[in-house]
Amino acid sequence: MKRILIVGGGIAGLGVANTLAEKLKGAEITVVNKEAFYFAGPSRPLLLTGEQQYERIIRGYEEVGNKGIRVVIGNVTKVDPDNRSVTVTESSMGSPKMLNYDYLVLAPGVVYDGSKIVGYDKYWYKNTTVYDPGRVNVLKKRLWSESSGTLVVYAPKFPYRCAPAPTETAMLAHTILKHRGVRDKFRIIHIDANDKTQPPAIADVVSQVYQQAGIELITNSEITEITDNSVITSKGEKIPYTILAMLEPNRPPKFIEEAGLGSPYFDVRSPQDLRHTKYDDVLAAGDAAKLPFPKNQEIAFESSQFAANKILEMEGLSERVPVQYAFVGWTYMGNQEGKLETLSLQFQMDFTKQPPAVNKDPKLSRDYTLQKDRWEQAYLERLFGYRI
Repeated sequence: MKRILIVGGGIAGLGVANTLAEKLKGAEITVVNKEAFYFAGPSRPLLLTGEQQYERIIRGYEEVGNKGIRVVIGNVTKVDPDNRSVTVTESSMGSPKMLNYDYLVLAPGVVYDGSKIVGYDKYWYKNTTVYDPGRVNVLKKRLWSESSGTLVVYAPKFPYRCAPAPTETAMLAHTILKHRGVRDKFRIIHIDANDKTQPPAIADVVSQVYQQAGIELITNSEITEITDNSVITSKGEKIPYTILAMLEPNRPPKFIEEAGLGSPYFDVRSPQDLRHTKYDDVLAAGDAAKLPFPKNQEIAFESSQFAANKILEMEGLSERVPVQYAFVGWTYMGNQEGKLETLSLQFQMDFTKQPPAVNKDPKLSRDYTLQKDRWEQAYLERLFGYRI
């Protein structure tokens, strides 16, 4: 009986687990996740406007168990690839436990790390984002209660998870403030460490919409310091804020680098062969893998299928699941009129071609917002066993 150990119970981790549970009969599949639930990412910004609800995008692991997948809740503290072991501190017991494996798949996602920003250790509580289940609630409260001021939205240098989210934050904030009748009393400033808003393929449309909404965009500028009421950029600008929605730089968990598996991201042999460059039995999937693609749900899932296929191949099985790095995506663009009915921009990215093929529909549509919801619910049903 082959022991498959998967670190991370998100889209990438469960993508691997579900495929192997179906295709690799008799395998012992264990998923380690730091929390007893999964909080889906793509539609989190709509929590701000009330168009999304927590119960629709949070899933437990109970139905996963019906597929024969064991789930361990705890924090990984050490990966030892030479001895094929992972040390986990289980949440329920609080004591370290060693798990052994025949194949290890690391799909732990990323950590939001603001430690290199001066003042972050003191003023971290000033910050909100749509990425965190707690802080998105704080951002929502502030957007619906403040009567005037300045909202500063920040995107760090790429790569970071969910490229359009800072843009979505700015546009949904505009929608809420417009809906409340206080938009003219607010400045919305989007500071971006990149030369364009992300993903670059839709930056021209974003720029046009920003102009219509009166959102100020500052590019090629990093936030290097925060105080209790302002941010300071790499260009020396001091920008006051009333509400701060700053995405911290992303990094994988440190146990990857500490295990010698990459610095900081996991070193893969290629986007299709997600084995470590040194270890055949250690693979990565999702945001923690060093891939030349955006960090989003589609890439996370596709990479999980490449990882599963490689394990099936190493086990001598001829069956493979279809997979390619190409997807349709949607970006929430709010509503210029202040209606709580978000419109979205649709785009397509095909990384099977070089240069990558990109298409987009510059016309914003409510239907695209609804399509994104159906797409997200379909993923959740496929991986967690039910949709709402």
